[in-house]
Amino acid sequence: MIGAGSWGTALALQFARAGSNVRLGGVVELDLLENMVGDRENKRYLPGIAFPDNLTVCPDVKDCLEGVRDILVVVPSHGLRSTLTTILPLLSDESRVCWATKGFELHSGKLPDKVAAEVLGEDRPMAVLSGPTFAKEVGEGLPTAMTIASNDDVFAQELAAAISDKNFRAYTSDDMAGVEVGGAIKNVLAIGAGMCDGLGFGANARVALITRGLAEMMRLGVALGAQPETMMGLAGMGDLVLTCTDDLSRNRRMGLALASGKTVEEAKEEIQQVVEGVLAAEAVKEVAADLDIEMPICHQVYRILYEGASPREAVGALMSRELKSEHGE
Repeated sequence: MIGAGSWGTALALQFARAGSNVRLGGVVELDLLENMVGDRENKRYLPGIAFPDNLTVCPDVKDCLEGVRDILVVVPSHGLRSTLTTILPLLSDESRVCWATKGFELHSGKLPDKVAAEVLGEDRPMAVLSGPTFAKEVGEGLPTAMTIASNDDVFAQELAAAISDKNFRAYTSDDMAGVEVGGAIKNVLAIGAGMCDGLGFGANARVALITRGLAEMMRLGVALGAQPETMMGLAGMGDLVLTCTDDLSRNRRMGLALASGKTVEEAKEEIQQVVEGVLAAEAVKEVAADLDIEMPICHQVYRILYEGASPREAVGALMSRELKSEHGE
C-alpha cells in the first residue's frame, strides 16, 4: 500500500482484516509513517483505530515493495504520475498495480489508467478501485461495497477476493474508464451540492443537481469510452449520491464553506485535507471543452472556484438556460 493518508490507511486496514499481509508505506509524509510504526494507528487521519498484527508500517519505500507482487497506490490525482515514476524501478516484471486515485490529470486531461500505462507500460496488469466509500467508515469496518475494474480479469477477481469479508463486498468490472470518470466528476458535483444546501435551496434543488449531474457524468463518460451502465452503478451514481449528501465528504464541505462566504483557500485550511473536486473542476472543464461536451453544472462550479462567480449567480445562470428535452443536453 503506497499512500498513508486516510483512504490509504483505511484500505490497508480492510485488506489486513480480510486476511492479507499488508505493508503500508509512501513516498511523502515520512514523518507520519515513522509515527505510525510506534503508535500502531494513524493518529492524524484515522485516530483510535488500531492496526492488526498483519499490517506492517514501512517508512522506507524500498522495504515496503521488496518481494511484493501486488501494489495499491492511494494518492491524490496530482501525485499519481510522480508516485508511479518513483516506484517503477522497484517493481518486478510480475508486479501488478492498482490505484484508488480519483480525478483527471490536470492539464493533460488524462484518466489515471492512461497515466499509469504511460509510466508502467500498457501490458502490465492494472486495476482501479472506486465506489461509494468514506475512509472513516471503511476504517471502522462498517458494511461497504465498491467496484474493482481492471485490464486483467484474474487480477480483478483476486483483488476482490483479497479485500472482501463479511462487511465488505467488491464487484469486478472491465470498464476502467467508466469507474474513473465517475470517481472524478462526482467530486465536482459534490462541491455544487454543498453550496446548494449551504444556501438553503432545499431538497428539490439538491436532487435536481444530483440527477442532472449524473447526466453530465454519463455524457462525458461515454465520450471517453465508458459503458453507460457503469455510470448507473456503485462507481457512478452510488459514489455521486454518497458524496453529495453526507458531510463526511470533503468536497461537500468545501461547497458548504463557500456558501457561508469563505474563500477557497479558507475552506481548504478548515478542511485540512486534499479536496479533489477543486482540481477536478479545472480538469473537467478542459476535457469537456476538448470533446465539445456540454456540462453546465460542472462549468458553474468551475466559475465559482476559479472566476469569482457567486453561488447565487451560478444558480441563476443554470436556471435561465434554454429549455430542452430532459434526455438532450
